[in-house]
Parts: sequence; C-alpha cells; structure tokens
Amino acid sequence: MGVFVFLPLVLPLTAWPIARLAEQRLHPRTATRLLTGLAVVMAVCSTVCLGLLMVVGTAQLPGNPLPDAWSDPEVREAVPYDEVAGRLAIPALLAVLLTCSRTLWQHGRVRRRAHRALAGLPGTQVAVLPDEAPYAYALPGGRRDRVIVTTAMLSCLEPAERRALFAHERAHLAARHHRFLLAVQLAARANPFLRPLCTAVFYTTERWADEEAAQTVGSRRAVACAIGKAALVSRGTPAPTLAGFAAPGPVPRRVAALLGPEPALRSWPSVFTSVGLAAWGAAAGTAVSALSSANSAVTMVLILHAATPL
Repeated sequence: MGVFVFLPLVLPLTAWPIARLAEQRLHPRTATRLLTGLAVVMAVCSTVCLGLLMVVGTAQLPGNPLPDAWSDPEVREAVPYDEVAGRLAIPALLAVLLTCSRTLWQHGRVRRRAHRALAGLPGTQVAVLPDEAPYAYALPGGRRDRVIVTTAMLSCLEPAERRALFAHERAHLAARHHRFLLAVQLAARANPFLRPLCTAVFYTTERWADEEAAQTVGSRRAVACAIGKAALVSRGTPAPTLAGFAAPGPVPRRVAALLGPEPALRSWPSVFTSVGLAAWGAAAGTAVSALSSANSAVTMVLILHAATPL
C-alpha cells in the first residue's frame, strides 16, 4: 500500500485546470456532468483514504474499542502508519461526516419548509407568491416540481423576459440540477481541494439552464436581459443547492455568453486542445485516486481479516 494511500487526499489538485477551462470551452451540459463526476469520485476516494488512516490511528489509541490484534506490530508494518497522520485522520473524518450531514439536513429542511409554505396554494406548476422581495427559484420534490416566483420579481420583467424566467427554471427541474449542486457541495465538504469544481458546477448549471431557456423562447438576448434585470434586484435562493434564476455568481459572464454564439455540443474534448489536455489530466488524476484508494481498502481488509480471523 505504501504512500499511495495518501494520494487521494491531494490528487483533486489535478482537476483544477479543467474546472476553469470547462466553464469557457465546453458546452454547459457536458461541463456540468464532467465536473460533477470528477468531484464525486475524488471525494469518495479521499474519504476512503481518511477512513483507512483513521482505522490505523484508532487502533493505536490506549483503550481503543477495536480488536487488540489490529495493534499488532506486524499490522503496523504492513500499512503506512504515521502517528501524526493517523491521529489527525480521526477528527478530519469526523469533520467530513459532520459537515456533509449538516449540508444534507439543511437542504432537506429548506425544501420541507418551502413545500409547507406552499400547502395552501393551488397545485400548479408555477407558484406566484405575493412578496415584496424579488426572487425566483426551482423547487424539486414534494407532490410535484414547482417554480417559485414572487410578484415583485414578475413586476421587474417584461413579458418576453418572464417567459425566459419560467423556461430557465423549468430547465433546472427537467435536468435535475439540484442533484448536481448537492453532489458537488458534498464533495467540497469532503475535500476542500474540490471547491473550484463546486464553484464551476454552480456556474455551469446556470449556463445550462440559460441555453435551454434561450432555445425555448427563441431569443438569447431576451434571456440575457432577464438575467441582468433579475440579478440587480434578486436576493438569490433560500439554499445553495436550489437553482435560481439570478443565483449569486458571475452574472456578467452569463450575460456575455448569451450575447455571443451558441456553444457547440461535444461529448468529450479533443486531446489536442488545452481543455482536452486538462480533461485528460483530471481523468488521469481521478483514475490514480480511485486505484490508490481501492488498493488501500483491499489491502486493509485483508490485513485486518488476517489479524482477526473468524
């Protein structure tokens, strides 16, 4: 196993170049799926690494509840035991579990509260709230997916821009963007090195919905104008994992992209381009991370099984 058990903790650094280039060079749909997949795999691998280090570190603590054979000298020689790293992995893994659990709980609480607040309204796909605060977002789950918008937001937009707003939010619901957002947010909680990918996915999901809305209404300029107006007055969404029409982020870049040509749809970038090289580099880092964590996990299971035979 050797030092390879530590690689998944730092290999997310190999995905940083693709995070930025994917925003600029890939179609938003392709970028969202690519970056989310990379983030989830690398987060799982780094968490497995912490778990393995925690087992070794916990087995060395006086009065530990684990089998005594796990502290056998032969077991310690077979794993890359480092007293500092092993003990630090214990609070690190607990912090990962705590922050991820807290994120899931907050996401679920916000969705439940939002659905309860709509209980007295007609069961239509669009819920218009008489609120002086302008905001709009997509609310998945419950009896049906719904688009939430306030009267204040609608009063700020022209008819064509309102159609763009509804098309944008319906695109979020149809593509299940909240799942991508939640996945990358959990990945960033598991490994802080994955935060650039999380930020990139927050942007690419909005761009994905922008492009879908532009195709629906038939005017990229109308969508760009609606986004610009909404961003000036909107307060965002009640939770980061819920997609909103004017979500916090690089709104000027979204507007500039809509005023430019439509992005080309490619399943995978060519290796002879900068984004292709970055994508293959990130894929290689992900593969090495997965192999390292898998090798470490299998080795650890075999060692512990030999130390504690049934």
